[in-house]
Amino acid sequence: MNKLDLLLVGVGGQGTLLASRILGAYAVKMGLDVKINEVHGMAQRGGSVVTHVRMGFHVHAPLIDLGGADAIVSFEALEAARWLGYLAPGGMVVTNTQRIAPMPVITGQAAYPEGVVDSLKACANTVALDGAALALEAGDLRAVNCVLLGALGAKCGMDMAVLEQALVACVPPKTVEINTRALHMGAQAAQQA
Repeated sequence: MNKLDLLLVGVGGQGTLLASRILGAYAVKMGLDVKINEVHGMAQRGGSVVTHVRMGFHVHAPLIDLGGADAIVSFEALEAARWLGYLAPGGMVVTNTQRIAPMPVITGQAAYPEGVVDSLKACANTVALDGAALALEAGDLRAVNCVLLGALGAKCGMDMAVLEQALVACVPPKTVEINTRALHMGAQAAQQA
């Protein structure tokens, strides 16, 4: 792998920052240079969170340009649509199909758009998974981030054994079993998608 530029997008509290740390640990274990830039915004209040993860032999800057992401990993489908302009031609979207209503929807000022995942599929190579259901099956709803990392790893040809080692190094010991199971369930679901 010469380079891999990833945009992780979601809503505060979904585990995007932990996922970016796991990807950073993966890159280091693979002997790659890595740069990570986190933009929190109003993350603690359910706002948008975006993380740029760039890995390769020589990475000079932490930010991905518009149209430069090899993949967008979206913890909520509407967030994938919001950041789609960053996807490179031929890039891939890995998205959770779970809906988390943004503030204008919660307050009744707007309606959640219909057909978001279908729109993503029309615009890009998209892997859509019910990450919440898979995480619950693995043992904890909070493992959605590991489900999506497993799907990304499977679709991008990552070394899954090394990705698992990175995960184990980054998560609390008491959560290793559930998160590892979620990682492998995400990989399997992506391969079947």
